[in-house]
Amino acid sequence: MNLLASRSSRMKASEIRELLKLLDQPDIISFAGGIPDPSLFPADAIRDAYADVLGGAEAGAALQYQVSEGYLPLRRWIAGQMGKLGVACDEANIFITSGSQQALDYLGKLFLSPDDTALVTWPTYLGALQAFNAYEPRYDRLRTDGGNMTPDAYRAAAAAPTAFSRGGGKVKFAYLVPDFANPTGETLTRQQREAVLDLAQELDIAVIEDAAYRALRYDGEGVPPILALDCIRSGGIDKARTLYCGSFSKILSPGMRVGWVCAPRHVVEKLVLMKQASDLHSPSINQLVMHRVAEAVFDGQVEKLIGAYRERRDGLLAALEANMPQGVTWSRPEGGMFVWMTLPEASDATELLTRSVKEARVAFVPGNAFHADGTGRNTLRLSFTLADRRAVTEGIPRLAALLRE
Repeated sequence: MNLLASRSSRMKASEIRELLKLLDQPDIISFAGGIPDPSLFPADAIRDAYADVLGGAEAGAALQYQVSEGYLPLRRWIAGQMGKLGVACDEANIFITSGSQQALDYLGKLFLSPDDTALVTWPTYLGALQAFNAYEPRYDRLRTDGGNMTPDAYRAAAAAPTAFSRGGGKVKFAYLVPDFANPTGETLTRQQREAVLDLAQELDIAVIEDAAYRALRYDGEGVPPILALDCIRSGGIDKARTLYCGSFSKILSPGMRVGWVCAPRHVVEKLVLMKQASDLHSPSINQLVMHRVAEAVFDGQVEKLIGAYRERRDGLLAALEANMPQGVTWSRPEGGMFVWMTLPEASDATELLTRSVKEARVAFVPGNAFHADGTGRNTLRLSFTLADRRAVTEGIPRLAALLRE
């Protein structure tokens, strides 16, 4: 163990991945894993696409090495989708990854030297912290509701020595999930997105926009992506500072592991070099199949998921309203997969989880896992995508009873 690189000390197990093991216990009611409902996957379309690819002229290409940038027709389809969101781009601005988690890992590797600073929200997506941790950064707080430090204060904090380093680091990027955030369910207004770009411009840093949940809007009007607003300011995607991470996992299939980055060409070129050194390319057959399925069913699949998940969100919110004791509050997301709950200040959600699993057989994710500084112990995340009527009507009253105690 004394031969391991220093970065290995920053690698920690995902509390969410560990909690997913609870799903194997049939009597556990789980609001923990932020995963799509497998009964809603377009399994027939995916099965037919694999059969068509392997039974036709593309079989050789599907089983062969692929260019590191990704399958060209799929990149062109994604570029068309980005155009609908207000981001004028072409296939040269699209880079295919093995899920958006790989995109976060690559972007951490691209930007972060040891002791550099990443600005993240408090709380933020746990998987992003895991991806960035390997590159030994510091974290500072990004406040999307205002009240951020001045650029000079952020720079000074990034460069200051600590008990563990000599200092000298720089602020490199701001990372955030602007639509139906994991874990809070929050969506940023246009004004808030513009403010993030203002800060990034003053600091001269990149913005990593994690858009994994963007398509899952149940209420309200959509807000332009940060990248679209950046393109308006900068004069086009190749002059932008925002890097957009997209994924098919929440809409079509997480198991196929197909995501993408939409970014300036000079950034894509660097990511391609990383891909060549890492895994050469994402699986060819999955990219060919994903292209066929996306062309055929994407819009219809989005509509199906919106109908199903909106009903489950509404059911969870109604159960919380009917059962939770005074002093407990929660978010009311317009889309996505998550509700964020805040308990009274003295509460500890990690301790509550231990009791909840043992006594009530209900699982959730403690909120401190999403805070870079380990705070937020009186918060927790509930996912509603697998929360059918039984789960809600039985699980939420059990959890509420523990909170009353």
